[in-house]
Amino acid sequence: MGWLFKWKIEKVIILPFGAVTIFHEDLNRKIKEEFWIVIMGPIFQIVFTFIVYYFSLNDDFLYYSLVILFFNLLPIFPLDGSKLFNLFLNKFISFKRSHLVLIWVSILSILFLIFKVEVSLIFTLIILFLSVRILKEIKDHNSIFNRFLLERYLNEYHFLKVKKIHSMRLEKMMRDYNHLFYDGNKYVSERFMLKKRLSITWENVPKKSKH
Repeated sequence: MGWLFKWKIEKVIILPFGAVTIFHEDLNRKIKEEFWIVIMGPIFQIVFTFIVYYFSLNDDFLYYSLVILFFNLLPIFPLDGSKLFNLFLNKFISFKRSHLVLIWVSILSILFLIFKVEVSLIFTLIILFLSVRILKEIKDHNSIFNRFLLERYLNEYHFLKVKKIHSMRLEKMMRDYNHLFYDGNKYVSERFMLKKRLSITWENVPKKSKH
């Protein structure tokens, strides 16, 4: 599905609970495209599971495959369930806030599993892996948002919907929308706001000495 939408696939990582495909793509790609790419993972696993079960009638295979499927649909980053949950949030709240909500839901879900699931070596390794990925996502939160803004400034995205923001806060920007910002007297364009924000940020970068 990523290939059909011409997304750039960076690598595929094989993990105990399935495979994670890493894309080298813009954060501003259409929500609809990302939804179909993400949902095809669980759909393929369901189809594959029942095809194999039909020919083998192996109850153990069916059980473990369904366990992996439902685990992968948990709202824990970077599982498919977290991506679907984040896409749902992106339809209603800002990009920055949806990312924060995803992080908190991932943390709470991890804690729930720790207290409710019987501990084993595999389970411990999976929890450690997920915890490391969540911690990295927390650390990268601001840089991810800045990348979102920079993409909007550097590229021409043709979104059909326009959202009016009654403030000058870029943190309220959403995916799949163009934006107009109200400065108290008039509306200004998204590009004007991005240029203002990014030029100020760039001025704060230390200059190299000539000596």
